[in-house]
Amino acid sequence: MTTVEITTLVLVVWIVLIITLERLFPYRKGLPFFREGFWVDLVWYTLIQSYFLKILIFQGIIEPIHQAYPWSSWVSVSHWPLALQVLFFLVTHDFYIYWFHRFQHANAFFWRTHEAHHSGKNVDFLSGSRSHIVEIIINQSIEFLPIILLGASPEVLPIKALLDAMFGMFIHSNIDVKLGKWKYLFNSPELHLWHHANYQEVFHANFSTKFAVWDYLFKTVYDPNYKPGNTPENWGLYYDYPKDYFLQHAFSIKRFEEKKLLKYPLFKKYYFFRINLWNWFLQKIKR
Repeated sequence: MTTVEITTLVLVVWIVLIITLERLFPYRKGLPFFREGFWVDLVWYTLIQSYFLKILIFQGIIEPIHQAYPWSSWVSVSHWPLALQVLFFLVTHDFYIYWFHRFQHANAFFWRTHEAHHSGKNVDFLSGSRSHIVEIIINQSIEFLPIILLGASPEVLPIKALLDAMFGMFIHSNIDVKLGKWKYLFNSPELHLWHHANYQEVFHANFSTKFAVWDYLFKTVYDPNYKPGNTPENWGLYYDYPKDYFLQHAFSIKRFEEKKLLKYPLFKKYYFFRINLWNWFLQKIKR
């Protein structure tokens, strides 16, 4: 099997495991599997957006830069052991993500590229996929560009992508798990779910993605040893946020009230088109 095939298989097994653990040991009891925003996160963010942004990032950004600046001809990590290469890019990128994530919460402009990620009231394994287009372009370009420029082994890309996906699903998963002393090194739902809670004290806390050590090292950790609560008011944003994928991106540019737009007939048709189409499909199946 190729590296891509192996990492794909591992990812599928991981998804099944996370979903199973969410059902058996839920952090928030009663959270439905098909919760609000599930299809938006799965179809638009996970499948469609990821597919097109992958093409844009690799072919439109990384490849032209690589052609213009062939760094690997004079500095390369290709002679390093594969495990060391993966670890190097894993740690350095995670260190960057901590600071950029922290910056997004402190800067009004860049908060608008990040607020979509915090908009969900029901946080689960799929919630990590909800990220603004601009945020993905910045982070994944900075993540994968050094791997290409420094001439890393071809296996590094799929392995790094796999670990990113696994960690992303794990820290957002609705699993009641405690890592004990390992929580000082690795991030987990125990810390990251607090970051998605609607409390002022966690707006500037728990920024780590994979390695919780950054939060402990730079004193931004918030770990009160109790849960945020189980009502919608305890989670997500304190202000109303659009539910539609395209409106979520429009909202980052111009603030508006989604419900007020329903007074326009054309918008109303667009807004309820997918709902009506889904209901029509269900009726056809029942027949």
